[in-house]
Amino acid sequence: MLNVEHIYKTLQDNGIDFFTGVPDSLLKNICAYITDNAPRHRHIIAANEGNAIGLAAGHYLATSHPALVYMQNSGLGNTVNPLLSLADADVYSIPMMLMIGWRGEPGVHDEPQHVKQGKVTLALLEAMGIRYAVLEDDEAKADQQISELIKFAISEKVPVAIVIRKNLFAPYKLQTKVANHNVLSREEAMKLVVDHLRPTDMIVSTTGKLSRELFEYREARHEGHGHDFLTVGSMGHSSSIALGIALERPERRIFCFDGDGAFIMHTGALGIVASMHPKNFVHVLFNNGAHESVGGQPTIGYAIDCTAIAKASGYNKVLTASTEEQILQALAEIDHAEGPLLLELKVKIQSRDDLGRPTTTPIQNKEAFMATLQAQ
Repeated sequence: MLNVEHIYKTLQDNGIDFFTGVPDSLLKNICAYITDNAPRHRHIIAANEGNAIGLAAGHYLATSHPALVYMQNSGLGNTVNPLLSLADADVYSIPMMLMIGWRGEPGVHDEPQHVKQGKVTLALLEAMGIRYAVLEDDEAKADQQISELIKFAISEKVPVAIVIRKNLFAPYKLQTKVANHNVLSREEAMKLVVDHLRPTDMIVSTTGKLSRELFEYREARHEGHGHDFLTVGSMGHSSSIALGIALERPERRIFCFDGDGAFIMHTGALGIVASMHPKNFVHVLFNNGAHESVGGQPTIGYAIDCTAIAKASGYNKVLTASTEEQILQALAEIDHAEGPLLLELKVKIQSRDDLGRPTTTPIQNKEAFMATLQAQ
């Protein structure tokens, strides 16, 4: 395993002192080290990966130095446009180093949403003409790979990439803590909402631990999973999926269970939701101010007013709650209000160590959800 402090120093020794990106479970140890040790103005946890490419480009334009952009390989899709139409040598020719967590690497067991992305990760980099190296599990070799790639990026003025395999980085525990004094966990708050739902209500749940908790709660209640679409991939798009359903099935209430990291990633979707005036759309935001599923790095979830953003986007009603009493009162209000509605639930950073994963496949989930949705 590679020591994250050593890799951080290697990057600095090669002229990289600005870091930005979206946290990933494979990168959680080095992301945590960067969070703890990089100056505040030298490390930005971005809204999405494309946002991070823009930040890296701006940094280079101002300093003539490349930046490091970290991401899960699923986030490569968010970077294709700015990498090819901004940073590419045929356009503005802007050097930067990408650090990409290789989820779904062929031959390595992973969750179903990562399998396809894992197969095409290296081919996608090749198709974009980005020189890369799969980082070696040896400090001397890794140092050489990083140094050679950064020198190439600077001399040719192009993006380059290092690809990170599972368990490459040695453990490092995040010391920076997000201020959070809420009393309920996300799972406890989710159960209160589910207990309040009508038999005809449907849920679209975001990627991460929230969907896993929802799945296990249905199991504990000895229910099927046909009322829940578990969006195990495509982070940030659950509200759009829910809107597409809500518009076609106005007789049912469609609940979107969202997380703050996903909510922030594509906030433009809020205006699209509101512009369609779906009376049956209920957006429930579970906000703990952290990317908990991938290491606990902070989001800006508590630095911004999520309800004000939704209201300004055109949501019909916005509510905030953090205690059981407040949540139950808010749910009662929602029962007598027209959407689109946003209910922000401020929760603490906590999840069970024994939290499992869905035992059904994505296709089984889709088919069960569609069968329930189409039943009269």
